[in-house]
Amino acid sequence: MRRPYRAALAGIVATLVLFGAADLIARAFGPPAAPLLALGQTIIPLAPTGLVKPVIDLFGTNDKLFLILTTGLGALVLGGLIGWLASHRLRLATALLCVAGLVPIIVILIRPESSVVDIIPTLIGLALGMVVFRLLMSFGMSRTEKGTAPAAPRRFPAAARPNGSSAPEPSSSDSTETPASEPSRRRFFIITGIIGTAGAAAMAAGQTVAALTLDAGAAVAKLVLPKPATTAPPIPTSAHPDVKGLAPFVTDPKDFYRIDTALAPPVIDPEEWSLRIHGMVESEVTLSMDDLLDLPLDEHHITLTCVSNPVGGDLVGNATWLGYPVRELLRRANPNKDADMVLSHSIDGFSASTPIEALTDDRDSLLAVGMNGSPLPPEHGFPARLVVPGLYGFVSATKWVTELEVTRFDEKTAYWTDRGWDAKAPILVASRVEVPKPLAKVPAGDVAVAGTAWAQRSGIKRVDVKLDDGEWTSAELGDEVNIDTWRQWKTGFSDVDSGLHTVTVRAIDQDGNVQTPKRRKSIPNSATGHHHIQFSVE
Repeated sequence: MRRPYRAALAGIVATLVLFGAADLIARAFGPPAAPLLALGQTIIPLAPTGLVKPVIDLFGTNDKLFLILTTGLGALVLGGLIGWLASHRLRLATALLCVAGLVPIIVILIRPESSVVDIIPTLIGLALGMVVFRLLMSFGMSRTEKGTAPAAPRRFPAAARPNGSSAPEPSSSDSTETPASEPSRRRFFIITGIIGTAGAAAMAAGQTVAALTLDAGAAVAKLVLPKPATTAPPIPTSAHPDVKGLAPFVTDPKDFYRIDTALAPPVIDPEEWSLRIHGMVESEVTLSMDDLLDLPLDEHHITLTCVSNPVGGDLVGNATWLGYPVRELLRRANPNKDADMVLSHSIDGFSASTPIEALTDDRDSLLAVGMNGSPLPPEHGFPARLVVPGLYGFVSATKWVTELEVTRFDEKTAYWTDRGWDAKAPILVASRVEVPKPLAKVPAGDVAVAGTAWAQRSGIKRVDVKLDDGEWTSAELGDEVNIDTWRQWKTGFSDVDSGLHTVTVRAIDQDGNVQTPKRRKSIPNSATGHHHIQFSVE
């Protein structure tokens, strides 16, 4: 019988080789060919809300890395269990390992963004994994299993035995590890270590790591943006208070938050991209990228916010977007008067339910192709996405958008609304303190305080700040660029004593809505409460 712990280790290393080799080879094919990414992407829509929400709360933008690590760990555990079974039933375990290796191949084939050639890396990885498994199992055999049975003990007549004892001589088979087996055991662990290290190195250099650490400035050379027909007005310097540590008024794409259901940004050739408008319309419309770029594009400053943003969090960003008004595209299709929702679909299977009035009224809802003067970065929706002011992103800001389905809320549901979030999700008035940083140490005397507030579709009227349990005082506001961008503010406190202090902020919008102090979680429509930070004066 094979030693179970060696067999389990053989299964783990073979699994590591399978995924490592496949992931490395997938660098030549693209993210759809990476088996770990395909498995993780398939798990995402199947995960229950009760699990998804705590993971997002705990890991934030690292939730994708957590999912990949969990998926990889699960694969290694399964490989170890199959290896353990091989210590008793080698043929059955070999067959199970082969079947398990076919699972990511099937998953890749059913992914909408994949093609048949994308299974090649996993097929090669599976073949290498099977060879490694049988090789390590052969090294993991005991000497008797290799056909070299130990010599039978010499037998002596009872009279010739010491003291006339009738006890039998010890048999070499009574020992689990003989001196002769030591070189074989060392050889097994050396070979296992070398192969396992090679598999891990291949994984580290493979497509999954490359996709999860994708540079926001990745080349999108095929798309050359035209000059906007309508240019966004210049942002005055007075919109951004001169306070060290305050966030820039326009967020750099590399710092702009990313929350979506794609483990890796889909690879979309802009020459092959198209948008289909269908459903409850009189005329279906299909738009190619050339069609879109030939239209008079508008440029607008718009702030986007994620519903998962915690109080005072950074899942909010402001950018200058270039695109075509969605209302003009819907006008071409002529929606049915009974329609009240547009279900936007992404190439990765995501969907969002947007109230149709948010796409047809006078707000600057865009089918966007540019961000801050350049084509959209891959992780922010290249080649096209939706940008809708006044609604949280999960019901409006669909990336890699390929369809606009005109329908009704009582007939269709979207990805996150199926998981308990609000169907319409208007953005609530909110604010945060950015200066001082939490737990910062500042010198005694005057203390500068600054931050950002937002209330899209209404605009910020006033920001109040208080120190410790003092009275609310109005902050100085930066100039408003438009009602759909955030507004920055600053204030200060004089002669602040040494010790630990708390700064709290609240915002009031132009409609008179005061930011609520009541704390609640983000489901179903955003976390609420006043943001406060503690700092110490020395």
